[in-house]
Amino acid sequence: MQILVQKFGGTSVQSEENRKHVIKHIKNALVKDYKLVVVVSALGRKPDPYATDSLLELVGFPATNSSDREIDLLMSCGEIISSVVLSNELKKQHINAIALTGAQAGFITSEDFTQAKIKEVKPERIYKELENNDVVVVAGFQGQTEMGEITTIGRGGSDTSAAALGAALQAEMVEIFTDVEGIMTADPRIVKNAHSLDVVTYSEICNLAYQGAKVIHPRAVEIAMQAKIPLRVRSTYSLEPGTLVTSSRVKEMGVDIQDRLVTGIAHMSSITQLKVQTKEEAYRLQSDVFKAMAEAGISVDFINISPAGVIYTVPNDLADKAVYVLETLGFKPEITRNCAKVSAVGAGMTGVPGVAAEIVQALTNAGVQILQSADSYTTIWVLVHEKDLKTAVNALHDVFSL
Repeated sequence: MQILVQKFGGTSVQSEENRKHVIKHIKNALVKDYKLVVVVSALGRKPDPYATDSLLELVGFPATNSSDREIDLLMSCGEIISSVVLSNELKKQHINAIALTGAQAGFITSEDFTQAKIKEVKPERIYKELENNDVVVVAGFQGQTEMGEITTIGRGGSDTSAAALGAALQAEMVEIFTDVEGIMTADPRIVKNAHSLDVVTYSEICNLAYQGAKVIHPRAVEIAMQAKIPLRVRSTYSLEPGTLVTSSRVKEMGVDIQDRLVTGIAHMSSITQLKVQTKEEAYRLQSDVFKAMAEAGISVDFINISPAGVIYTVPNDLADKAVYVLETLGFKPEITRNCAKVSAVGAGMTGVPGVAAEIVQALTNAGVQILQSADSYTTIWVLVHEKDLKTAVNALHDVFSL
């Protein structure tokens, strides 16, 4: 039995017209003798009535009296509705199909309501259903605890559900369908000549996703990478093959990723930079600052530590809280609001000298001030003023001839 996992997001299943494109992709796969497991997100986006955010409004979220357990019960409804609707339309097309909840599909999760982690996928029910059906439509984003409580696995969870099913079923491939043609060299809303990539490595797309590219959730890529299941990111509205996500050894496909210095430029906006400096006992400052941020539930990023103090970033909407915590400890942070992080990602830059110099020169030539920088083997990050974001992304996209 050849199994293919396909995932369709909220806009793909939003309307009957959109679902016609979904069914076309399903039919194309069935013609190739695949058995299909199709993972779906909730129908559409707010203000669509069955979108996740619309459901949350029914209980006044976030100012709600509902517990996280009850919130998960509510949120799980969106994907269940979507799975039944698509299954019904497949049957209208004389395709044998059945809808399953995440729990029925075998997802066992932790008990962390609204942010549960997948502990195990038991695929026996899906294998059984595929004996009598060509398509099993699974509600993404959800599962159940070992005690039978319904849970959801956080935003981007349908991608993760699809990858986990691909691994559990030893699928031939996992296809993630989106609104764009594949993984782009940059956000096409910012860079007019951005284009889709034929192939990227698992590590590259993980880094792009973590640095702001929103095409696929990084946890899904990590699961596929561990299981060595190929991913393909495609457009719902096109028959183009999209972007293949696989290992770096793809010379047999006629592509050598290592020859590509930088693969793409990602960005994140609405960031605040905090500098905390001291002349005494810097090591205690470092410990106190990050311990205080953790206790306050504030996620920090872009951390630079020196003997004189620390520099790091927080989301704009948590900046005032972070400053209050620091001032309570007696620190006087230097605050730079409305920043953006721009990242150049590429497996080919590993061990290659001069990449950072090119980035600095390109931004300098474009009149962009660099507030902070950091690098790893495959990614170089710079922090800039948000007003310079578009200029910075375009400058880096141009300098690496993407």
